[in-house]
Amino acid sequence: MTPVREIARGLQFPEGPIAMPDGTFLVVEIARETLTRVLPDGRTEVVATPGGGPNGAAIGPDGACYVCNNGGFEWVRHAGRGPMPSGQAKNYSGGRIERIDLRTGKVEVLYSRSDQAPLKGPNDLAFDSHGGFWFTDLGKSRARDMDRGAVCYATADGRTIKEVIQPLFMPNGIGLSPNEDRLYVAETPTGRVWAWDVVAPGEIRRKPAPAVHGADLLLGLPGYQMFDSMAVDSAGNVCVATLHTGAITVIAPDASGYTQVPLPDPTTTNICFGGPGLTTAYATLSSSGTLVAFDWPRPGAPLPYLNR
Repeated sequence: MTPVREIARGLQFPEGPIAMPDGTFLVVEIARETLTRVLPDGRTEVVATPGGGPNGAAIGPDGACYVCNNGGFEWVRHAGRGPMPSGQAKNYSGGRIERIDLRTGKVEVLYSRSDQAPLKGPNDLAFDSHGGFWFTDLGKSRARDMDRGAVCYATADGRTIKEVIQPLFMPNGIGLSPNEDRLYVAETPTGRVWAWDVVAPGEIRRKPAPAVHGADLLLGLPGYQMFDSMAVDSAGNVCVATLHTGAITVIAPDASGYTQVPLPDPTTTNICFGGPGLTTAYATLSSSGTLVAFDWPRPGAPLPYLNR
């Protein structure tokens, strides 16, 4: 098991970690419906309460926090574990992309639909250096049916959004290579990571049939393992939180192989990099409600509006 340092506990299904330059952290607490600031001593304070299901989060070009809101889950509790998501909430409020002012806590809905359809369950996002962001819409699951997911591209000013890839099977984590020429998307139930060449902001090159989704398959995991959210390190490795196994799966950018970094929670949901030289990894362990830190052998890839 990887030695970890606990930063905060008692979080209600944390996700979307961001290591801020001032030594604090931002996480969403999906079950609490908040964006939360974690102080270095482990204390927490609510930044905003957008409601629904705040999920992935990232700092945008204006210094605000942009959040994928999935509209809300039903929750179940098991002995010894925190709340766990269980399908679309009875009071589901619709999927949307939100902008949160970190000084005032004001929540603004930027998008509630793409150019093709209403957003159902936005999950994670990644900014590029052009001021736009890619995001996954995982969709919602109900008792007898579920949505087909998509990947969209939008601008931070709230003016332009387009669906780029559809359908996908519950697309979750999303990331860009260090030079932004490759787009990576993880599908949760299939345990697969797909990759496309990025040819311009919001544009990809598709491979011809029979390539699935017009993509390269970076990795398909064996056995009962599911992918959640991701980050990319400075060597271009795609580092994906892995459910049931409880690990970070580290995938070589040329698809030549992978390793796994085991963590003490089967519901390991996300990873980010921070600290001096970006050589510390931070992960959300969601069933135990903790944010933890551990050493990483390489720096993380700098993010456009956070680390540069």
